[in-house]
Amino acid sequence: MFEWWGRVVVRLRWAVLGAALVLAALGAAWGTGVFGTLTGGGFDDPASESSRAAARITAEVGNQGADLIVLYSSPTSTLDQPAFREPVTAALERLRQHPEVESVTSWYDTQAPNLVSGDRHATYALVRLRATDPDKLTEAYDDLRPLLDAPGVTTQAGGNVAFLAEANAQTTEDLTRAEMLSLPVLLVLLILIFRGLVAAATPLLVGGLAILGAFIVIRLLSMVTDISIFAINVITLIGLGMAVDYALFIVSRFREELAAGHPVPDAIARTMSTAGRTVMVSGLTIVTALASLLIFPQTFLKSMGLGGMAAVLVAMLASLTVLPALLAVLGPRINALSVPLPRRQRTGRTPAGGADRVGTAAANGARPAGAGAPPVESGAWARLARSVMRRPVLYLVGVVAVLAVLATPVFRMEAGGFDERVLPADAQPRVVAERIAAEFPGGSVAPIGVLVSGVDVEQARRFAAEVSRLPGVTGVEVTANRGDSTLLGVTYEGEPTGSVAKDVVRRIRDLPDPAGAEVLVGGRPAADLDMLASLTSRLPLMAAIMAAATLVLLFLAFGSVLLPIKAVLMNLVSIGASFGVVVWIFQDGHLADWLDFTPTGFIEPSNPILMLAVLFGLATDYEVFLLSRVREEWDRTGDNSRSVAAGLQYTGRIITAAALLLGVVVAGFATGGIVFIKLIGIGMLVAIAVDATLVRALLVPATMRLLGRWNWWAPGPLARVYRRYGIRESAGGTAGPAPDPVTHRSAEAAALGRPHRG
Repeated sequence: MFEWWGRVVVRLRWAVLGAALVLAALGAAWGTGVFGTLTGGGFDDPASESSRAAARITAEVGNQGADLIVLYSSPTSTLDQPAFREPVTAALERLRQHPEVESVTSWYDTQAPNLVSGDRHATYALVRLRATDPDKLTEAYDDLRPLLDAPGVTTQAGGNVAFLAEANAQTTEDLTRAEMLSLPVLLVLLILIFRGLVAAATPLLVGGLAILGAFIVIRLLSMVTDISIFAINVITLIGLGMAVDYALFIVSRFREELAAGHPVPDAIARTMSTAGRTVMVSGLTIVTALASLLIFPQTFLKSMGLGGMAAVLVAMLASLTVLPALLAVLGPRINALSVPLPRRQRTGRTPAGGADRVGTAAANGARPAGAGAPPVESGAWARLARSVMRRPVLYLVGVVAVLAVLATPVFRMEAGGFDERVLPADAQPRVVAERIAAEFPGGSVAPIGVLVSGVDVEQARRFAAEVSRLPGVTGVEVTANRGDSTLLGVTYEGEPTGSVAKDVVRRIRDLPDPAGAEVLVGGRPAADLDMLASLTSRLPLMAAIMAAATLVLLFLAFGSVLLPIKAVLMNLVSIGASFGVVVWIFQDGHLADWLDFTPTGFIEPSNPILMLAVLFGLATDYEVFLLSRVREEWDRTGDNSRSVAAGLQYTGRIITAAALLLGVVVAGFATGGIVFIKLIGIGMLVAIAVDATLVRALLVPATMRLLGRWNWWAPGPLARVYRRYGIRESAGGTAGPAPDPVTHRSAEAAALGRPHRG
């Protein structure tokens, strides 16, 4: 099928390229408008008690939350002096007259002691807006922000709406910075890898198409469902990274086939039959892993899943259509504009058409010297594989020990909700929150909201007295009443994201409801607790989806029962090491100054969930690249050890280059100002490094040597399924049935001891 597809693309190459140009133009003109359609919210579970409490509070007693917190301060004047009081009260009066403002509460109206700082040089006002939709709130804030300023007094805006606006702006800034940092470095590295400008440009072209195409998909989806702004980060990160990986793999194989003397149409057909098939399996595996995010109710996670899925699908389809069409037009000119770089001297023969032989010989379609030689005659990667397979137990134990040490911090991971500290230290919403916590009595503007419905206010007050006696509670007051609905505001010790606040929420929920009443507990600490419960309850299903999909796809790709199981286990090992490093850095605070973030002592729980989906797919990506070539050699020779050595020799350089390029993309995002994007970037960098070195280069050859002929074993019924439905890979698509692993034995010891001489 893949060979046939390659020939179809060759025949229709100009039509395919024309369609790609139309898609790129549509993405640039219309798809980029997606930025104006995305939402900044979506962190809560709509079915949780805290979400239901928020909706019921608004319906029964009116909107009681402060959408904006405006902090006014002066180093020279106190809040009751004219130089401070007059400009601030004038600004607050302008706000009250604005049609988007529902109410403004300040010290000048209430004389509330919690609204004035200890030194009386600062005060803050609570502004409630009429809108409830997050996007409309952000629009209202943009319109109101100039009205907040009081001449002669320092004005800083905080609160939920300001936080979302700042997060959206920071996301756009991070995206621009990441592209400016990564794209030039990517181009330089691609030139060094391909030794030619034309070949180096192709992955970036596919990457651009993947991003623009994903923008179109997400904008279409935003017409029928809410999509978070953070989906853009995933689109750029995953879309560019996977496009570069896939293009690197396909272009390298195409140049290899040209170097082996095949005409351009045949070279593309063979490339699609081998590398194209591998790209499809990899893409489907990553898409399935990201699809597991769709089971979570939070719009934030769903959006990240949809954005990643769209980016990977477009990158995969572009690599299977647009890229081969472009290669059909370029032909040997793929090696044009070669860059004269020094080449290292080689001794002995190199694998036929191997990844290390993509130089100028291919430009003329010439078959390089040594073509047709056995694939393990020489080569550093093959020698490494043979070294590992001579001492598989030693390598296995050593690598597992290193990964276990890296993963150890995972066992002390603490979960906690995000707060303003995810923003840069100078962001106004963060500064406002930190100043209120440090300078004002009470120190918190995130009380726990307890709605008591169905009883009069006196019964609600009696319930409030019970709440006030709970450990960790510092105060309870009636903040609103309408009919038989009463809202209680509960303050507590410590931060809204702290353990005391969560314990208070649990204790209030454990209290028996007053007779005839219904009690709902909401507010920020309750929302954090509910989100953690929502995520953990669905985590087993997510893991089952990813594991089952990987097992099925890898079985159909390789016809083995054991290799997919081994791949899942190795994915978990490398991901565990990445999680351990993330805990050590972001929870414990190591390298905080160097990476420019504020440690909180916990990890926001949605971050590991997102990392698990992304990293599981990426780890499988490299596994597929390596095992595809090993399987190809196994079909050709039936010799397990030679197949592993040859597979690593053919793909080792490409996997290393792909990991380096993806690392450059990820590193650009690790420099961002939003902490959880930085966390995901660092986690991915660690996982990529571990996976491309310790796992693929050492652990995979060791385990495959220990399994021996059983690597390719499948029971009779499953073997028949693979022969009939398997996604087979072969040069030219002509491979026959897989050799019987029990009877097809060759001299593996000789292959391990010295190169086979034919």
